[in-house]
Amino acid sequence: MTDRWSGIDEFVAVANASSFSGAAAKLGCSVTHCSRAVARLEKRLDAPLFHRTTRRVTLTDTGRTFLNHCERLIADREEAITSVSATGEPQGQLRITCSTALGELFVAPIVSRYAAAYPKLSITMELTNRLVDLVADGFDLAIRTGEMADSQMIRTRIASRSLCTCAAPGYLDAVGRPRTVEDLDAHQCLLGSATTWHFCEEGRDRLHRPTGRLQINSGRAILDAAVQGMGICQLPEFYVLPHLRSGALQLVLADIRPRDEAIWAVYPQRRHLSPKVTALVALLRRELPPALNAG
Repeated sequence: MTDRWSGIDEFVAVANASSFSGAAAKLGCSVTHCSRAVARLEKRLDAPLFHRTTRRVTLTDTGRTFLNHCERLIADREEAITSVSATGEPQGQLRITCSTALGELFVAPIVSRYAAAYPKLSITMELTNRLVDLVADGFDLAIRTGEMADSQMIRTRIASRSLCTCAAPGYLDAVGRPRTVEDLDAHQCLLGSATTWHFCEEGRDRLHRPTGRLQINSGRAILDAAVQGMGICQLPEFYVLPHLRSGALQLVLADIRPRDEAIWAVYPQRRHLSPKVTALVALLRRELPPALNAG
């Protein structure tokens, strides 16, 4: 009976090394073994996986498609072994996605320390404000904020973030300070990627659609514009906290600040027992809140 795993490790190693010699060195076997294993795999598939020249090895279209599946198969195999091993040490491949600003400023440093603690673990982190499909795109873990509607995912609350509505003192001196949500209609609101602003009046959540001449899908750019006195912004507290402390920005409508938003670790149900995921979630739950509050 043919071993259905035969050739898959060699194929992935060759694809990642772009050479049979590099793959053989990584696997600790001969180049001949790698070449024959891949050739037998191609024969079973009845399709070429590589374009071979004397100087280079590149994937065919079939090879690229097959590689994505094979990498996941290997990761799942290692994960299964790890989950029942004596140590349960995080290892293998871990793919994470997170929003850009939160990831750059807070999550990535924690993930880097996590990688340093577990040398058998390889981590890929994609920072994007796009809501990715964890299963279809092959991610193990996502860090997300706000309401979660997807019941097919496991979620764990790891931190919270506050939203602050604020403006520069010079802007408020020149234009006046809003006292109600309706007053915002008479102001220049600095618009980011969010189309609505959040408030909480008498225990009830309230949404407001702001208007303004400036819209930028970058929290950092919106912050800079607010500090320059160009209008009122609503941003996560971690953006504005240093400027509130220095006096460069002042809170407005502070008596109706919105409720804190949850920050979630989200992962597919089939990965909820993975040591590499659970260990990182525990670390994020421990280290992310104080990092956010430090400003």
